Amino acid sequence: MRIRFPLSAVATSAFLATAVMATILPGEAASAPKTSATIGMAVEPTGLDPTIAAPVAIGQVTWQNIFEGLTTIDRNGEIKPQLAQSWDISEDGLTYTFKLREGVTFHDGEVFDSSVARFTIERARGEDSVNPQKRYFATIESVETPDPRTLVLKLSRPTGSLLYWLAWPSSSMVGTRSADNNKTTPIGTGPFTFVRWAKGDKVELARNPNYWNPDAAARLETVAFRFVPDPQAQAAALKAGDVDAFPEFGAPELMHSFDGDERLVTVIGNTELKVVAGMNNDRKPFNDKRVRQALMMAIDRNMILEGAWSGYGTPIGSHYTPNDSGYLDLTDTYSYDPEKAKALLAEAGFADGLTFTIKAPQMAYAQRTSQIMQAMFAEIGVTMNIETTEFPAKWVSDVLKAADYDMTIVAHAEPMDIDIYARDPYYFNYRNPAFNDVMDKVQQTSDAGEQAALYGEAQKILAEDVPALYLFVMPKLGVWDRKLKGLWENESIPSNVLTEVYWEE
Repeated sequence: MRIRFPLSAVATSAFLATAVMATILPGEAASAPKTSATIGMAVEPTGLDPTIAAPVAIGQVTWQNIFEGLTTIDRNGEIKPQLAQSWDISEDGLTYTFKLREGVTFHDGEVFDSSVARFTIERARGEDSVNPQKRYFATIESVETPDPRTLVLKLSRPTGSLLYWLAWPSSSMVGTRSADNNKTTPIGTGPFTFVRWAKGDKVELARNPNYWNPDAAARLETVAFRFVPDPQAQAAALKAGDVDAFPEFGAPELMHSFDGDERLVTVIGNTELKVVAGMNNDRKPFNDKRVRQALMMAIDRNMILEGAWSGYGTPIGSHYTPNDSGYLDLTDTYSYDPEKAKALLAEAGFADGLTFTIKAPQMAYAQRTSQIMQAMFAEIGVTMNIETTEFPAKWVSDVLKAADYDMTIVAHAEPMDIDIYARDPYYFNYRNPAFNDVMDKVQQTSDAGEQAALYGEAQKILAEDVPALYLFVMPKLGVWDRKLKGLWENESIPSNVLTEVYWEE
């Protein structure tokens, strides 16, 4: 069943203009560069408002296309001004004063000013907030608006990551008139406007002709995000030209099938996707650190990469990627050693082995990795049953919210999200005051060098405690038409930013 939404006036005019040009100027249109693109995605978002739900696919459609923030993160992972053109931070780190841009309007005509920014932040941090990253706003004590262009945030304690967090999809600025309907009909300030969502098929966007920044206006007139979950179907759609790009192609074993293709190019980049097998640290036997360490030593990460992801990716020994400042290679902390794993299990009282269940999402990486782990665990006398758990709805309900599981596996997408192990509650049920203390110190400084050293300490604690099995960082496997330019080759944040995308003549 497809649900269609009425075209907005802006979007309708954009589509009509394209159609008229194609009708009136057929000869010229054939030689002119294309102005539309179809982007493939494996997972369809559950909604289109990144400020009320966590699935990454929401931001991959809407962030920087429909919605924008006070700050943004560029393709190099650097924080840049966006709807806030500048800011000042007090010496004690407790007051942030933002100077907002003039002339910014939402797609429905609402003016963006400090009152709207205050509304967004209060909505995100309020008692009834369902923002997936509500913790980003936890240290904000008050929001002041001395004039329409000035926003002042007063903090309860220094928060060194605040500017970074304000750039995230969950911190997108939303209109006072449209916020309640953004889940299905998103309205933002970005370079594209929402046209329609044909559920089960695609989301369509159109160029925003009234975008506040003419120097960064979109070069494409229309965009469609097509949802193709099956990897074989993804490859077929690319080869047939039904999809112009799959920035995150889901079948690494098929990457070589594009070799020699005159139209398509393959691109291998970096991501922040950390594949970890989380354990319920409150539940026996995972409340015993020795069991967790033994399971880690039963894992041959390189074999997992070969079997699950065709050798692409980077093994990791903690919840951190080589892209990020302060990274340490800790894969040797508990490296592959089945005999030591057996001995440690026996010391923990499981000489005869143990049995548990992993709740694995349906995605290829999760299923393949679980099957390889299952065989590796069998070598040390451990039986792991695999229960396929639909992602996102069932997984979010059972694992993330209810923590009703033994082990699970998922790719954590947020950059620099090592602090999730300090959250209580969180689905790992991991509690370590020493780790929490390090995370607190990270926020007390804005010095990059000091933060990097502290992140190193945090990585070492997790590598030793093993609250999750740290496996690998997924690569960004992209396949797209070689004439389509401007897509991000590396992923500093999960996204499909289309502002700079265009067709080469």
